[in-house]
Amino acid sequence: MTHAVPLITLDALAIGAFATVVGVSPGDAADDGVGLARRLMELGFVPGEKVRLLKRGMPGGEPLAIKVGSSTFALRRFEAALITIQPDQ
Repeated sequence: MTHAVPLITLDALAIGAFATVVGVSPGDAADDGVGLARRLMELGFVPGEKVRLLKRGMPGGEPLAIKVGSSTFALRRFEAALITIQPDQ
């Protein structure tokens, strides 16, 4: 019997952990959330893509250094919270 790993958002991933992108949710409509989701997908946060959380900034844990594909990006926590992932086991 296998246990499915629960889905989480990218902002909750542990430092150094790998995961697979499941989807990107639109943000707050008042802040053009669809445009933000599109921008994240254009950067490479697309379903099936492997990601890794490299580091959290200090203080407050922002920005997050995220490796997606062969590129590294700095995301704010609220941006990372839009990205649903499945952590690797």
